[in-house]
Amino acid sequence: MAAMVRDNKEQNRFELEVEGQIAFANYRLTPQAVIITHTETPMALRGRGIASKLVKGALELIRSDGRKVIAGCSFVAVYLRRHPEYRDLAA
Repeated sequence: MAAMVRDNKEQNRFELEVEGQIAFANYRLTPQAVIITHTETPMALRGRGIASKLVKGALELIRSDGRKVIAGCSFVAVYLRRHPEYRDLAA
C-alpha cells in the first residue's frame, strides 16, 4: 500500500484512502499539541493494519509540524505505548 496520510485541515482530521474508502482520525488543535479524539476505519478495511498506518502517518505529520500529541482515543494511546519511537511526541 503506497497511500499516504493527509491532513484534511478543513475537517480537522487525518485521512488515509485505501481502495476508495477513507480511514480517518479526528483531531483538535491546541497551541502546542494535537489531540487525536477518534479514529475510524471502514468495516471492509478492518483487520489489515490500516488504522496503525493511519496513526503512524498522523504522528509523522505532527512531528514534522513541531507539535506534540495527546491521545484522546484508546487506539492512539495503545499505539503510543507499543511504539516507543513516538514517545517524544507525547504532551
